[in-house]
Amino acid sequence: MTASTETTVRQEITVAVPVERAFAVFTEQFDRIKPREQNLLAVPIVETVFETRVGGSVYDRGEDGSVCRWARVLVFEPPQRFVISWDLTPQWQIETDPDRCSEVEVRFLADGPNRTRVELEHRHLDRHGAGWQGAREGVADDRGWPLYLRRFADLAASA
Repeated sequence: MTASTETTVRQEITVAVPVERAFAVFTEQFDRIKPREQNLLAVPIVETVFETRVGGSVYDRGEDGSVCRWARVLVFEPPQRFVISWDLTPQWQIETDPDRCSEVEVRFLADGPNRTRVELEHRHLDRHGAGWQGAREGVADDRGWPLYLRRFADLAASA
């Protein structure tokens, strides 16, 4: 078994919608992309909110009104890209030190008038410190970013 030293996870997918639509679906309907079972709250999630502005947050709201903010919106440039922080430790707990958070950049690139290539890059995973390789494996796993992109593609296709 070899340990990976790559500190970035890259994924991409192409969808048959214009770039503006792809960006809007990803950000405005993120609640339908993020699986409810990926939950740090003590109660079921009723919604996941992606605040579409720099300085906003990405958070889950529980059925009891509790909130779990797990990302900060660092860059928001519709319809080209956004960058969010990943404020989770390798133990899947909230990280409060911004210097120990990784970043997720999602770029939307026109591939003709009605097709968009979506490139996702989760970088600086080593900022999480000890155990960061486990976090890398988690986000690269089929239940991580690949699942989000498949759910996004299904949603974009039905939009």
